[in-house]
Amino acid sequence: MPYTSEKPPLIDTADQLRARIPGWGVDLDPKDRPSVPKERFDPSASGAHWDFPERQPEKWPRERSIEHKFLTPVFGTSCRPKGLSGALRKLAYRRYSEGRAAHWLILIAADRVDAAESHLRSLATLHPDNPITETGVMSEFRRHGIDSRIGKHRADLVHQTMDPIIVAGPWLLAGGVVFLGVRSLIRSGRSKN
Repeated sequence: MPYTSEKPPLIDTADQLRARIPGWGVDLDPKDRPSVPKERFDPSASGAHWDFPERQPEKWPRERSIEHKFLTPVFGTSCRPKGLSGALRKLAYRRYSEGRAAHWLILIAADRVDAAESHLRSLATLHPDNPITETGVMSEFRRHGIDSRIGKHRADLVHQTMDPIIVAGPWLLAGGVVFLGVRSLIRSGRSKN
């Protein structure tokens, strides 16, 4: 039966169902339930033992959706918003409703910016990111990556040709920018001498 706005009619009444199906509706009356001595029957109750839960302390101003009057009682504290990605996240929550595509697109962009910020921050350390080992490229050769794709009708074959561009592209672009910058500095230093 297709979904319609009208409620479908009941085929049998409750008495007919009770007569035809043994045990149908045995728990309709709360007195017939085995847990009644322990159970407090209150159909309007939510089951919570509090009116409003104790609020988690807010160590820094948290993002909250504009649909909500206040921050939820419990929230995540693992990643404090920082840098340009944090500013983008704050903009998404401050300006756009969660029902708008702009909200989610800005949050996705903030994730990409956060990844780029993390890569740049790693270049300033003694142990920068290694795109060859950390992206799992080497396991493609060690763990039968090509054999597992040929003739297997895998769904990821569609984007397999794009993966090297998506993974290696930003690294190659950053390397090219650094190379051009260093080369222009060297040339400007030579022209001054």
